[in-house]
Amino acid sequence: MTAHALLELSDVSYQANGARILDGVDWRIERGLHWAVLGRNGAGKTTLLKIACGYIWPNAGGRVLREGVELLDLRALRRSIGWVTSTLGEQIPPREAAVDTVVSGRYASLGLFRLCGERPSSDEYGEAKEMMERFGIADLERRPFGVLSQGERQKTLLARACMAWPMLMILDEPCAGLDPASRESFLAAVEQLAETPDAPTLVLVTHHIEEVMPAFTSTLVLDGGCVMSSGPTREVLSEGLVERLYDGAISKLVWNKGRCWPIGC
Repeated sequence: MTAHALLELSDVSYQANGARILDGVDWRIERGLHWAVLGRNGAGKTTLLKIACGYIWPNAGGRVLREGVELLDLRALRRSIGWVTSTLGEQIPPREAAVDTVVSGRYASLGLFRLCGERPSSDEYGEAKEMMERFGIADLERRPFGVLSQGERQKTLLARACMAWPMLMILDEPCAGLDPASRESFLAAVEQLAETPDAPTLVLVTHHIEEVMPAFTSTLVLDGGCVMSSGPTREVLSEGLVERLYDGAISKLVWNKGRCWPIGC
């Protein structure tokens, strides 16, 4: 018996304010196979992920299956998906200790002490500290979230997302606003997570080719809401494709240690 895909989108389209945001997208995500989703700003990347995870519906046609089922009640599914974005940190109480922020991921709460009637256990705090140790931020445990650097915040949010032991983790342009050193440190943490035996299926959304780490062996490229290319990363990321995608601004690609670096004209 063939196992069902974690997510399968067939001919998915989405329209908003009279504009076609997605048009006939097909995409299949197998459990344990990490994907990068590339495209310029406005290509439809975030919309695609919101549809895949059940936050919006394909209102212009198409079908979405989660583990082979066309679900109508998606509340349980959403609890099994972790999100890390560059904007999520704006919703975290600035005075909250970093370890509390990590623990809040178990409850899908933005602000641990906004919980009503629930108190985290000492075991959950122990697990949160282990997560922080895994990502090299154990020393931030008692520091208020609001005083953390952008890179420290992103690692804290990555640890927070792991607290729910999600089956799928969405990294939606998580490196936006990071300086080069912080970006490389964060991407190394993501690569480390991907290599662990209990890692969730990861999807990295970005418009920077060089952010696609070796763990992301599959890549989907969107342009104007349509699939431009999809498949093994090494095959998808060709010089011809990126030259078309970025209107000739990139003319050459250099592969180094499993990463693809663009070079302009």
